[in-house]
Amino acid sequence: MTTTIEFITALFCQVDDHLSGLPKHPEARLWPSEVVTLGLLHALKGVGNRACSRWLTRDSRALFPRLPERTRLFRLFTTHQDWTQVFLAAPTVLGLIDTYGRARSQISGQHVK
Repeated sequence: MTTTIEFITALFCQVDDHLSGLPKHPEARLWPSEVVTLGLLHALKGVGNRACSRWLTRDSRALFPRLPERTRLFRLFTTHQDWTQVFLAAPTVLGLIDTYGRARSQISGQHVK
């Protein structure tokens, strides 16, 4: 079983290998690979901004010691979302059907397992 730290490290390595040519802005606290990794973790976690920020601060501070405060972090995600989109899967018909079924069941109060 892979731990969360091992997963985040492996994800970061994949992202860093792909984005190795992007330079860090002289005033930036995070490297582009760190911003994208954090954005992907937010997408994978599937929780709101505050909950994700609390989780990152509590559990991943050792991996990202220069983690900015919540609002700055999510501004970075918005500014650099094009970097993150490269790593997200394109929507498929089956994915849309699955999403539609879950949304429909949540609206009607049914639970899908």
